[in-house]
Amino acid sequence: MSSIFIYIFMAIGLSMDAFSLAIVYGTNGIPKKKIIMLSIIVGICHFVMPNLSGLLGKLFLINFSRYGQIIEGIVFLILALEMILSFKEDDTKYKIDRFYELLLFGFAVSIDSFTVGLALSIENQSLVLPGFIFSIVSGIFTFFGLLLGKYLNDKVGDISKIIGIIILFLLAFHSIC
Repeated sequence: MSSIFIYIFMAIGLSMDAFSLAIVYGTNGIPKKKIIMLSIIVGICHFVMPNLSGLLGKLFLINFSRYGQIIEGIVFLILALEMILSFKEDDTKYKIDRFYELLLFGFAVSIDSFTVGLALSIENQSLVLPGFIFSIVSGIFTFFGLLLGKYLNDKVGDISKIIGIIILFLLAFHSIC
């Protein structure tokens, strides 16, 4: 029973970047259907990534744990730079519209769950329960992050985009350093 609570706390930690990035993308006025779809995709990615890493096991542990956060930081940095470049352009051009963009978002925020899956696989644990918990929590965090971003955009407009850019730079800095 105590391991479930540990998995829940791990899931909350893993979901914080999904929440932050969801706030950023929510400021672009994503429709409700896309909010639900993106939340489900993030949840699925947070289930698949640790289970996939459990299958790969110790083979990648040494190499990926060193570079996984750097890759994640670079993705956040690219997203921040894209938002800066598109700040005064037409917002509809930079919404998440295509399915591959939804998948990229889900992949970007679930790289850290891949690394956690590697660590849990060392203990020879089944990763189905942790993956399920990671999935539910990250899907919920993404959903509410997107709604919060949409709300902030409705209330404060461009200021919410500036806050989103700052959040992306902080996430990139945190991941890289």
